[in-house]
Amino acid sequence: MFGRDIGIDLGTANVLIHIKGQGIVLDEPSVVAMDRRSGDVMAVGEEAFRMVGRTPGNIIATRPMKDGVIADFDQTEAMLNHFLVKVNAKSMMSKPRILICCPTNITSVEQKAIIEAAEKSGSKNVFIEEEPKVAAVGAGMDIFQPSGNMVVDIGGGTTDVAVLSMGSVVTANSIKTAGDQFDLDILNYIKKSYKLLIGDRTAEMVKKEVATVAPNGANREMEIRGRDMVNGLPRTITINSQEIYEALTESVNHIVHAAKNVLEQTPPELSADIIDRGVILTGGGALLHGIDELLGDELGVPVIIAEEPMNCVANGTGIILENLDKMANKKVKI
Repeated sequence: MFGRDIGIDLGTANVLIHIKGQGIVLDEPSVVAMDRRSGDVMAVGEEAFRMVGRTPGNIIATRPMKDGVIADFDQTEAMLNHFLVKVNAKSMMSKPRILICCPTNITSVEQKAIIEAAEKSGSKNVFIEEEPKVAAVGAGMDIFQPSGNMVVDIGGGTTDVAVLSMGSVVTANSIKTAGDQFDLDILNYIKKSYKLLIGDRTAEMVKKEVATVAPNGANREMEIRGRDMVNGLPRTITINSQEIYEALTESVNHIVHAAKNVLEQTPPELSADIIDRGVILTGGGALLHGIDELLGDELGVPVIIAEEPMNCVANGTGIILENLDKMANKKVKI
């Protein structure tokens, strides 16, 4: 039996695995829970995510990926290994070929770390492809034509902005302002304004439920619980969309500037195409209320949220895997 081709969206917040002919077979948080004393892996993915902020002193639940690159090599390897076993990728007689996505400004050292982790978890050939390019393909854009396509991929650790034409990146920018930074902004705002400590999971819930980045956007309210910084006791407060709008303004402006910088460096003919076609938003950050409206106003071009924005990169790996043999020259040698 032949090894299967596997596409991996190795994200800071989530790992998605696409198997050729089957589609997306795994979507789990990029979290590993380890025993501090023995160094043993206790749980990975969804199970480990449920432990975040709730573990006893001897167990630590962490994310091995930070800002789109590997922060802890051993944990990343253990996580990849666990997920590949879970989807039966390693039960094949021959080792699978793996396509992994990375941010556009990744260094060769960081690239090697990703390839090494994948090879150690049992891959025959590892291919690296730039995230915005794969996201654009997964969003249904025909990037292989001689015309300009622009994609803004807002993930957990990085936001990648790119203009693509003829199957390649023409201009690109990658910044470390994305979903995780939004969570941190919310956490810090509540700490400063209400003297209340909340966890990462609560901040993420606030982002999903009530956050907006449109000036006159949604006006929702939500009750959240945390620990009072003055007396140390549990306390409940109510926050609204307008407060979160203020908390996120600075970070969202960084994304707007990154998109403007890419447009400013784009050849005029391709800029004209982008005015016609618009900008495609992908990644989990595309679901942030009002982000399409804000970017559209600031850039002066139509901004469209992709269908299933969180799955675009994984779906894109599937499409590229179909043409993997044509891309053999993309393999990075160690």
